[in-house]
Order: sequence, then C-alpha cells, then structure tokens
Amino acid sequence: MSTLPKIAWIGLGIMGSPMSENLIKAGYHVTGHTLEPEKLDRLTAAGGTAAGSVAEAVRDADVIITMVPASPQVEAVAYGPDGVLENARPGALLIDMSSITPRTSVDLAAAAKEKGVRVLDAPVSGGEAGAVEAVLSIMVGGEQADFDEARPVLGTLGRTVVRCGPHGAGQTVKAANQLIVAVNIQACAEAVVFLERSGVDLTAALDVLNGGLAGSTVLTRKKGNFLNRDFRPGFRVDLHHKDMGIVTDAARAVGAALPVGAVVAQLVASLRAQGDGGLDHSALLRAVERLSGARV
Repeated sequence: MSTLPKIAWIGLGIMGSPMSENLIKAGYHVTGHTLEPEKLDRLTAAGGTAAGSVAEAVRDADVIITMVPASPQVEAVAYGPDGVLENARPGALLIDMSSITPRTSVDLAAAAKEKGVRVLDAPVSGGEAGAVEAVLSIMVGGEQADFDEARPVLGTLGRTVVRCGPHGAGQTVKAANQLIVAVNIQACAEAVVFLERSGVDLTAALDVLNGGLAGSTVLTRKKGNFLNRDFRPGFRVDLHHKDMGIVTDAARAVGAALPVGAVVAQLVASLRAQGDGGLDHSALLRAVERLSGARV
C-alpha cells in the first residue's frame, strides 16, 4: 500500500492534464474532476480515477490541487455546498495552482481555516511545455510547515519550487512573472518584424540574439512560434489578458508605476479584441504586424 498522500485534482486543462499525469507516473493516486468528459477519459487512461463532482473527488483526499482559469472559477470550486471547503476532510491541504488575484488567495485561506483546511497558493510558470516536462517554476504563498509538507508533491511538478511569503505572495510573484513575460514577448515580436522588414535571415538572427544578453527563456520557448507562425495555444492570449489585469490592479493598490506594462497590457487587450484571444500569447507578433501594415 502506497504511503504517498492521496491527491484530488480539480481542473484538467492544457496545464492540469499533464501535471496530474506526472503525479500518477510518480506513484501518486490521483482522483480528478473537470467539466470536459474527454479530459476525464485521458486521466483514467493515464491511471487516474475520474470523479463525477468536486465533492466526490476531494472527500478522501490528503492533498487537493486546483488548476482552473481565474478567480471566479477558483471561488466556484472552493465554495458552496458542493465545493472543496464543505467536502474536504479537516486537515487536508488545498494547493491552488491557478493564476488569480492575491486577494482571492488571501480570502480563500481565511475561509478554509474556519473549516480546518490548510491552503497554499502555488501558481506556476513554464507553459504547457514546462507542465509536460515537469520543469515548471512554482511560486508559493502560505505557511512554512504546509510548504514543507507539499514540497515533494510540488517537486514532482516543477524544477524551481520556492516559498515567497505568506498567503497571496505566490500570486503576487506570478503577477510579476506575467508582466515580465508579456513585455518580453512583445519585445521579441517587435524584433522579429524589424528583422524581417530588414531582409535579415530570421533563423540566424534569433539564434545569435538568443546566445547573448538578449537571450531569454521566452525567446527559447517561443522562437519556433515566431519562425513557423505557429500560434496553437500553449498559453492563451485570453489568460494573459486576465493576468495583465491582475498585475495592473495589484500594482495600483501598492502604488507601483508600470508604464511599459500598461502599454503591453493594452496591446494584449487589442489582440484579444481582434479575435485572437484563443491563440498562444506569442501571437503578439500578429499585433505588431498589423501595426506595421503587414497582412495577417
């Protein structure tokens, strides 16, 4: 009989499915719930157990992991008679790996404490590829003892796992992460259009740029997207638009000016308004092309 904690996984999307499968490969018993039946079929094919509801999934779990799109979805699965807090056993550890507002995480931790449920906010960076390869960067907020307990589980999902402070700290760091990523993608997209317009060998140019100070994980991960104009979603524009709203609001609350971030947030919003919200965020290239008068 395995001595590993029993895990409930809520949300089996682009990130959640491969992450839950990595836990199964590591020997964890994973019971999952999501709204898409085909994702439940994928989970069972990987060796997991499908649950028909959140309540069923979490009832016997030691660790509950939620990975859903935004604050409203976290609140929908956490609260109410069929939610996590009403059905988890006292002492269970809820790890929310969604990217949501820091305030939502703080409020969730307070509500869970009244039910005897412990909470960590643990958003991730690395996209679909990082989830598949289990090399995510995981930024965590919550109590040190709960983080120490969760460390083996999180270490199965990511390469860099760091507690950043109390409840909400993980989400604050994730907001900063999304700011940096968006600005970086925008800069890369502008460079690509500039290089193409100048008649330079784009593949060679991106290779040499990525070997110097201009190199970045963003360029490494997204270079193929730019070269092949492959905008199949690894991380959708819609979600990055949501995240830019989070960082803009959070920065305003603490009095931090984000002049470049504010411009990029508007460019992401514009891309989404033009119907590209379902594409990968590397599709910011399309926005730059439109501004440059290119046919998209």
